[in-house]
Amino acid sequence: MFIGPSYVANAAPLLLGGGTPLDGGKNFLDGQRILGAHKTVRGLFAGIIAGSLIGLAESPVDSHLLLGGIMIALGTVLGDLVGAFLKRRIRIKPGSPLPIVDQLDFVFGGLLLGRVFFQMNLLSVLIVILVTPPIHLGTNYGAYLLGIKRTRW
Repeated sequence: MFIGPSYVANAAPLLLGGGTPLDGGKNFLDGQRILGAHKTVRGLFAGIIAGSLIGLAESPVDSHLLLGGIMIALGTVLGDLVGAFLKRRIRIKPGSPLPIVDQLDFVFGGLLLGRVFFQMNLLSVLIVILVTPPIHLGTNYGAYLLGIKRTRW
């Protein structure tokens, strides 16, 4: 399915990220961090590369996923960064939950950029939007139980 690059791009920074924060430790006009320490350069590239590789792997099934997978992965990472930026603006600390936004920011970013190269019908998009929150919560809880994440959400 076309959402594979998005799911992998969203998970990869958890497993492969860390290091230098994207915002360089700087604050925004409101005095809060721009993105927070959890959003890193290595995580950004890990997400884009891992998601793009899934698009490449799926491209024999649908050749549009060759470029579409890259755009979905890029959009996913950017969507997650927009969510982090919004969370900092309303003073939610990194790692703290913001229901719905946490589960869908990355998907909306992936869908938005992915549609440039990959046609998606409305029913498929609606299914992705409906199934992603429970999948996201379930995989995060699994990562918590495995000690990969510090929080259940």
